[in-house]
Amino acid sequence: MKNLWDKSNTFSFEDDLDARVYSSRLLGQDSSLVLHGGGNTSVKILEKNLLGDEEQILYVKGSGWDLVSIERAGFSPVRMSHMVSLAKLESLSDPEMVNELKTQLTDANAPAPSVETILHAILPFKFVDHTHADSVVTISNTSNGEERIKEIYGDKVLVVPYVMPGFDLAKSVDKIFSEQATSLTEGIILMNHGIFSFGNSAKESYDRMIDLVADAENYIHEQNAWDIQISSPPSSNESLITEIPKLRQLISKNAKKPLLLNLSDKEIGVHFSKRPDLKKIANQGPLTPDHVIRTKRVPMIGRDVEKYIKEYTSYFDHNVLNAKESKTMLDPLPRIVIDSEFGVCSIGKNMKEVGIVSDIYEHTMLSIIRAEKLGGFKALPSSDIFDLEYWDLEQAKLKKNINSFVFEGEVVLITGAASGIGRACVESFLNRGSAVIGLDIDSSIKEVSNDKNYLGIICNLTNDDELKESIELAVRYFGGIDMAVLNAGIFPPAHKVSELPFKEWRSIFSINLDANFNLLRLIYPILKLAPNSGRVVFIGSKNVPAPGPGAAAYSASKAALNQLMRVLSMEWGEDGIRLNTVHPNAVFDTGIWTEEVLKSRAENYGLSVDEYKSNNLLKIEISSFDVSELAAEMCGPLFSRTTAAQVSVDGGNERVI
Repeated sequence: MKNLWDKSNTFSFEDDLDARVYSSRLLGQDSSLVLHGGGNTSVKILEKNLLGDEEQILYVKGSGWDLVSIERAGFSPVRMSHMVSLAKLESLSDPEMVNELKTQLTDANAPAPSVETILHAILPFKFVDHTHADSVVTISNTSNGEERIKEIYGDKVLVVPYVMPGFDLAKSVDKIFSEQATSLTEGIILMNHGIFSFGNSAKESYDRMIDLVADAENYIHEQNAWDIQISSPPSSNESLITEIPKLRQLISKNAKKPLLLNLSDKEIGVHFSKRPDLKKIANQGPLTPDHVIRTKRVPMIGRDVEKYIKEYTSYFDHNVLNAKESKTMLDPLPRIVIDSEFGVCSIGKNMKEVGIVSDIYEHTMLSIIRAEKLGGFKALPSSDIFDLEYWDLEQAKLKKNINSFVFEGEVVLITGAASGIGRACVESFLNRGSAVIGLDIDSSIKEVSNDKNYLGIICNLTNDDELKESIELAVRYFGGIDMAVLNAGIFPPAHKVSELPFKEWRSIFSINLDANFNLLRLIYPILKLAPNSGRVVFIGSKNVPAPGPGAAAYSASKAALNQLMRVLSMEWGEDGIRLNTVHPNAVFDTGIWTEEVLKSRAENYGLSVDEYKSNNLLKIEISSFDVSELAAEMCGPLFSRTTAAQVSVDGGNERVI
């Protein structure tokens, strides 16, 4: 643990809420304390209402905010007096609690208050911090965790046995605090859950959190349980290029929607997957119950999806019998796959979700291994995990995140994606929810987008080794390839055939035709495994149906590529793979249209540059985005019954017509 408090930053605090924001962000910066929305913080402030009366307001972290980036608006102001009164009730249902929290807000535009609001209210301190510190949970998740916690902290903390978050936990904490708290009490350890610290200033509460967690870390070090010897090298196997898409296809089929599958290259995952005791330690449950919402109770070990579904269904059937109200089973599919050949795979509908799953399980693996060194990892019983997984309040959060992007969970590979039509295609597919692999020889390909769903790879498409490596990287990163947009190509300066060097002819064909042929050959086995069937869009040219003088190599190579599309439509149709061509013309915001090329082509037609730009029936200019939008639509449901089609995007060209 490192104490990140910087006095120089505190001079800008206008009030206690500013201090609360600052220290909350410090906690959020450390992923070993909180991950992806975890933890919560609060501050109690005396304020005057509109009537001029003073009342104490509890500003508590609002739902949907992350501590690492929280702002003043992320804290929900609720009336303290009512929260304290609620804590005196004998019982309070979750719907009743949520209603009470919302109706006691002093700002109707504030986010929903944390489910831990009542707990924050009853603790008699101005500032309260709550995290799910890895080291604390690691120790509490051992066979004699409570004994170890008491050995470490003595009178500094109160220990609360696991109780589900919400009203019942607040009641338990209230009782234990009133009976056991002393002047030495600096925090509370919630077994199998996390830790609370508190103080009369933001710094005091923050300092206590850091010190208490550091005590846990030091204990793990002293017990020689901190360091993990990683001996297994990352997996490298060519068969993964088809085996990973097969697994993704099977999981997606059972989910009834495509999902992404990310194979981690981190050594801890490879090491964990090869442990001889993997089944024993990985099948106990998550570090804290709230992780079940993201990772499911246990990972899938191996690739037997049907077996995992049966075991999940059994888990549901067994625990639903004790549920207070009727429950509908969630999807029974894994979010984590651990395989001795693959390593650790994370699954989700997009890379944001995949990243959350991956981060949580990385911390889980480290904690499990350390807990094993402390005498054995011991998670909560499945009944406690079930109660959290099927908790109405958690289910409500998930329902808010439902999206309906047409390509969500699917992957498109786009060549020549660093500029022009290719770059526009990146945007069009991302806007439809697709994960995007951008290939280009230009190093700027990596910076085309900062979207989590984007992966830019520098690749010379004419280099077979680079192409294979890029495809492998893409499959490991996203789990497969569903769609491809073949955009990469060159449009050289005009040459009459009698003046065209053979070397230049071959060079143009190697890029415009040969590289695309090789790419298609390599991705065919992957496209066959696309959950919604494979799709390929060829970016052709007006020169295919209507070639122009001085562009023999370009026109012939594009025509050959188009002919390849037609042949593959017949050969790959039985695999459900659709292939279509978009023929753009006069798209002047692309890389091939340099001033020199544009002037040369205009002269060939006896036109000025401006006349050449609008040389179509509709007298309009065609943009890269116009082409990319059609390319994306050709991969969507609108063209689901179409293959081998050729569609022009040219504003109407007399020669083509």
